[in-house]
Amino acid sequence: MTELPSNTQDPANTANDTAQELLVKLRQKQGNWVEWGVAIAYLLKNGYNPQEIFESTGFEPIQQNQVIVGAQVYSALEKFGASEATRAYYGARASDILYELRLLTQEDRAAAADLIFIHKLDVDEARDIAKAIKDFSRFSTPPEGFTKHPGDAVAYQAWKLARQNSDLQERSRLIARGLRFVHSPTARKQIEQLLTDFTVVPQRPAPILPFFRLESDEELPRLVPVVGELPLTPQDVKAVPIITEVSPFRMVKFTGEQAWVALPGWQILRAAEDPVVIVASSDIFPSPTQTYIEPILIVIDRAQRDWDVSSYFAFDNAGEVDFQWFETAPENTLLGKIIIILRPKKVLDEEFNKDAWQIDE
Repeated sequence: MTELPSNTQDPANTANDTAQELLVKLRQKQGNWVEWGVAIAYLLKNGYNPQEIFESTGFEPIQQNQVIVGAQVYSALEKFGASEATRAYYGARASDILYELRLLTQEDRAAAADLIFIHKLDVDEARDIAKAIKDFSRFSTPPEGFTKHPGDAVAYQAWKLARQNSDLQERSRLIARGLRFVHSPTARKQIEQLLTDFTVVPQRPAPILPFFRLESDEELPRLVPVVGELPLTPQDVKAVPIITEVSPFRMVKFTGEQAWVALPGWQILRAAEDPVVIVASSDIFPSPTQTYIEPILIVIDRAQRDWDVSSYFAFDNAGEVDFQWFETAPENTLLGKIIIILRPKKVLDEEFNKDAWQIDE
């Protein structure tokens, strides 16, 4: 991977020179896509926004995100033992496939990339592989007969779905998928048993995710800082930090790491004892109707940490916050129950909404 020039003497001038060099490199498509991802990440970190980069280089924002994330995944291939053939293949192409591995741990990314490369899978198949490995990683101890190898993780997913399916054609397809990817002899034996055991294990349906969407302009909050109660001094007024609104939820930030977001007073939120907000992307949750990815706010109640089968939870997944519905009581530490998943309001023209005379007409 190409390393960026280090700053010397005058950091501001050097950073600007480096940025200009990278813009030229991107505009002329010099190097490989991994280098492009590193370069775009550098530009974003140094004050450029996605639209400026697009206008200067032709890389659309969605492409920028793909190569940035893909380059981060590629770095895991180098650090965590992916084969030389895998690294050579993905170093020249298929950033879209590596992008699908973004939710896996560093070690799992490398193992998954090897598996996908060996089987020559496309991006849709890679997405399914990533989901299977992600779900399997939540077991502290692998299910009986299966190992932590990514092939066994995919095989387990197929085995589980086959046992739940009464349609013989679909069941056969899932068994064949399991046998295609299985790694260990013990896991293979588990799958082969399904060829003679036609018992159907009923699938417990997952609960409905608690999605909300802001619908009206009145529901979009505006936070205003409070100076205090009189008597006050001019210094008190000046001491209140300037806050910056962050779209699309109008979350506010000021100097430091703290941030707040105002939410409507829905009953479920008023009833929460210890609610906190986590910012995420909608693609972390499965949705058959999802046509595009958008930012979401996940509200969890940290006071509700007792498992129940009708809820989704935030939990500790090997040191990272993750979200999941558990069909049975989990071994993982629960961090809180998901009470709201908030989608942003669909605003067609925000500038239009700022004009009071147009709103009042």
